[in-house]
Amino acid sequence: MQDRFDNPGRTRWRRFAAMFVPATAVAGAIVLGMANGAVAASFAVSGQTFKISASELRGEGFVQFGGIAEEIDGTKHPVAVTGIRNASLFDLCQSVKAPGAPVVLTINAGGGGEPATATDLLIDVESLEGDARFTNINIGQDASTVKGGPAGATGDRKGFGQQADTVTIKNLRQVARSTHAGTFNLTGLKLKVNVGAAAKECF
Repeated sequence: MQDRFDNPGRTRWRRFAAMFVPATAVAGAIVLGMANGAVAASFAVSGQTFKISASELRGEGFVQFGGIAEEIDGTKHPVAVTGIRNASLFDLCQSVKAPGAPVVLTINAGGGGEPATATDLLIDVESLEGDARFTNINIGQDASTVKGGPAGATGDRKGFGQQADTVTIKNLRQVARSTHAGTFNLTGLKLKVNVGAAAKECF
């Protein structure tokens, strides 16, 4: 299988991913692309999911196709690989829950009308909710031909893909397995470890 990215985060079938950051995506019939087994990320995923919410996400250069996020022990997870060339997230919240313990790590940023911003954003998405608007969208495009997103962000030949010039998602609620960004600016960053009754996730 061919490499997916021509940068330090390049991926092969046996190399994979997991981390955290915000994201966006549209579900749809993306599962058709997952059957082709495109690898979703450039590092071994942790096995945990994390949640992201935002009052609004604005993006330029949107692409999406099916893929597989893989843990270091070989466990595989189908995901919707989502790429956004430039993204702004208002009132961003990100949370990760510690397995088997009343502990939640939260990150907040992008409040007060000054959004968090990211370039070359790539996310392995498991689920997404919100009110979405796309401009000049193609749905059902061959995943190997999508363009306009982060450099090299394409799927497998004959895989299901979609692309749009812009995307806006209000009331974003997302569950993801990994995120990579070229740059990620968190304005007004607040990180906190919440324990016990205060251990609440973003949603």
